[in-house]
Amino acid sequence: MNDGEMLKIVVPGSTANLGPGFDSIGLAVSLHLTLEVVRAEMWEFVPKTSEVKSIPTDESNLIYQVANELARRYGVALPPCRVFVSSNIPFTRGLGSSAAAIVAAIELANELGRLELSQEEKMRVASVYEGHPDNVGASLYGGVVIGSHLKDRTHIVHIPSIPVDLIAVIPTYELETKKSRTVLPSVFTREQAVEASAISNVLVAALLTNHWSLVGEMMDADLFHQPYRECLVPELPHVRTVAKRNGAFGVALSGAGPTVLCFAEQGRGKEVYDALVATFPHCAVRMLSVETKGSCVYKMALEK
Repeated sequence: MNDGEMLKIVVPGSTANLGPGFDSIGLAVSLHLTLEVVRAEMWEFVPKTSEVKSIPTDESNLIYQVANELARRYGVALPPCRVFVSSNIPFTRGLGSSAAAIVAAIELANELGRLELSQEEKMRVASVYEGHPDNVGASLYGGVVIGSHLKDRTHIVHIPSIPVDLIAVIPTYELETKKSRTVLPSVFTREQAVEASAISNVLVAALLTNHWSLVGEMMDADLFHQPYRECLVPELPHVRTVAKRNGAFGVALSGAGPTVLCFAEQGRGKEVYDALVATFPHCAVRMLSVETKGSCVYKMALEK
């Protein structure tokens, strides 16, 4: 990127787990983080929307930290830039705001440092940074990703889209993933592990064959995290009841929460949305869709 150009990076938010697909299934949603990048004398991050108003504006910003670390690994120094940051992804609500920032940072380093990373290389870097491939995979590829993040390899299966409507119920309180992980058991017996992974396997098979009632059943049957996190997100059982009564086939915590995501067959989402708006006035209720496009990078000439 030269002085007369602007770089624009657009990255979707995401939901993870879909119930039992713990730390391995991600779905891109129609919320976005956008960076507009121009050359400058020093690094500066300028928030343009309320969701990002509290981000650090200097080199302590997560996007700079990840981009700089990646560039240094390749022996490259990134030129300083002014980065205008816009986002409608709610912060610390389980909709992949930090994963989107990590993916945006990798795209930024790749462009500014001319690293020429493949999608697979970006995926590995993002998963190592995040610790699992679900949110970052969805942000990078779009659609649905099913992944495993092992010590020396990250594997991803990418499904471009699934035909569903999404309705998010977003409580006003924040819930950090770190805190939400403290309530989870550290050990499962072999019997529990077999049962929990069988439920996850059936969820994936049902998703891929559009067997929606079975998808919903497996979301409810999750043994990995939702039963333990319900104490932190009291809305979950209530949203499940109302959404299913009004046409949703499935309801799951979005990532670690507190957002609760409802799934309906295409065309039935509005009915679910209306019922949830009426029942949960203290929450933000949003109609979303599956974002089929992963992270995108555009180069534009600046107006003279």
